[in-house]
Amino acid sequence: MTIEDAAKGVTARRAVAAFGLGLFALLGTACSKSDAEQENFSSDAETARIEHIVHDYVINHPEILEEAINHRLDRERAKLVNANRKEIETPFASAWAGARDGDVTLVEFFDYACTFCRANNADINRLLEEDPNLKVVWREFPVLGETSVTAAEASLAAAKQGKFRQFHDALYAAGPLSPESVARVQKALGLAPVQSVEFTQEIDKNHDLAVRLRSQGTPTFVIGDKIFYGLQSYEALKAAIADVRKKA
Repeated sequence: MTIEDAAKGVTARRAVAAFGLGLFALLGTACSKSDAEQENFSSDAETARIEHIVHDYVINHPEILEEAINHRLDRERAKLVNANRKEIETPFASAWAGARDGDVTLVEFFDYACTFCRANNADINRLLEEDPNLKVVWREFPVLGETSVTAAEASLAAAKQGKFRQFHDALYAAGPLSPESVARVQKALGLAPVQSVEFTQEIDKNHDLAVRLRSQGTPTFVIGDKIFYGLQSYEALKAAIADVRKKA
C-alpha cells in the first residue's frame, strides 16, 4: 500500500463518518420536530431508523464516497500548494518556457531517469506549442540514483548558461540516461561542465518542496492549486489547465 492509498483509506473513513453524522443531524432534526409535535418521540428507535437510512443510502450510492474523498484531498492539496506557491513556481535560471507572465503555470518535478517523465515531455512540448498563455516551470527532483543527480546538476548548469530547454529535450532524446549521454549532450550544445553548491542547494530545496507536497516520486505536476502524481495524459494536463482558467 502506498502513502496515497493509506491517506485515501483514512480520508474515506472520515468522509463516511462526516457524511453519516451530517445526514443523521439533518434527518434527526426533522424527525425530532415531527415527533415532538406528536409527543411520541423515541430516541433509541429514531436513532436506529436514521442509522439504517444512512447505511442504505451509502450502499445504494457508493459514488458519493469517492466524491467526498476526492473533494477532501483536493482541499488539502490546494492548501499545500498555496502555502508554497512562490517557491514552487519560481524557476531556477532558464528552467522554464512559454509565456513569462502566463495566466496558468504548469510545474513539473522530474527525473531524467524516469520513463514516465520522458513520456510526458512530448505532451508538455505540445501544450507549449498550442497554448501561448501557458508557462511551464521544471524542477529537478532526482530520486533514481547517482546518475539522476549527475544529470540534474548538468541540467542546472545548462539553465545557468541559458540553454536549459535545449539540454532538457536533447537529453531525453538521447535514450536511456547514463553519464556518457549527459556528457555527449553537453558537448553537442557547447556547455561547460560546471559544478556548484548552488546546484546542490536547488536540488535539496526541490526535494523539500516535494516532501511538503506529499510527492511519492516523478513526475509530480502542480497546475493551479492541484497536484497530480505520476504519468498524466495530454488530455488530462490540458483539462487541468482549462479548469484553472474557468476558476479565474
